[in-house]
Amino acid sequence: MSDKPRAPRNRTIVLTEDEKRRYRRVLREIRSRVKLAEVIDSTICQDTLEILDYLPSLAFDLVFADPPYNLNKSFNGSTFSQVDIEQYEQWLDSWISKLLRLLKPNGSIYVCGDWRSSTAIHRVLSKYFRVRNRITWEREKGRGARSNWKNTCEDIWYATVSEDYLFNVDAVKIKRRVIAPYTDSTGMPKDWEETGEGRYRITYPSNIWTDLTIPFWSMPENTDHPTQKPEKLLAKIILASSNAGAVVFDPFLGSGTTSVVARKLGRHYVGVEIDVDYCCLAEKRLEMAKRDRSIQGYTDGVFWERNTLADQGNGQSRKRFSTTQPSLFDEMRIAE
Repeated sequence: MSDKPRAPRNRTIVLTEDEKRRYRRVLREIRSRVKLAEVIDSTICQDTLEILDYLPSLAFDLVFADPPYNLNKSFNGSTFSQVDIEQYEQWLDSWISKLLRLLKPNGSIYVCGDWRSSTAIHRVLSKYFRVRNRITWEREKGRGARSNWKNTCEDIWYATVSEDYLFNVDAVKIKRRVIAPYTDSTGMPKDWEETGEGRYRITYPSNIWTDLTIPFWSMPENTDHPTQKPEKLLAKIILASSNAGAVVFDPFLGSGTTSVVARKLGRHYVGVEIDVDYCCLAEKRLEMAKRDRSIQGYTDGVFWERNTLADQGNGQSRKRFSTTQPSLFDEMRIAE
């Protein structure tokens, strides 16, 4: 983890040595087949490829996978090297094929990738699941490229186990600012409303997501993980494809965003991460989520467009972004 000096307004979540020692004691390792009750709401510090066979069948309602992309990349001292597309596809197959057993018959799976890996992900998912859509989301960070188009988007492939699947469309509607406020013949607003914050309409979500902010130093969810996904991104997926009390599985947990958002939204979670420091960081964030269940950009049951609220960028007004049903966290139970 980085030990570089922090600016006074830097809110990046970091670990002290005492915290690392404390959180290491709660991390899990599994060496044989386990029941769901043995790993529910836990962080497993191991290589995903080593433990998938030990996890229980038909245990999970939703899988979110953000695997290493096919790039030369370093993660806290671990290095991943780019391979040819056929080799990357074989590696994807080695673990995606095992997820089918873990998901319930009405379960869903989302797999992240960039433009290089997207085709391989689609091909492998299609072998085992019913591919429903490809979400493309804008990641507004990054410098321009002199000899190519600037890369500012990534893909998330969405698939289901069967034709019987869950999609809570009303839970993921977007609140958009009205540019052209049309009215009907009586002068009343047409599909929009006037509020104290301006004119807005509630619209159905599409597979193009431009309302996300990549975590940065002044955001309270930010960590030093180089590929951290926004909590808002996970909130969309978890709300759309699971109900309260469901179990969400992340085989490449990173700094813990999937587990953290699952907890904030009243779901159970199981996460696997090979790096012990990132596992500890996930546990710290999970502890923080007990006290603060807010998700930046999500309030009143809808998702707001990026920068449509004056206080959205710096996360100062935490009450504005509280999630619904605050009692769910305390009422979650696992039934065997």
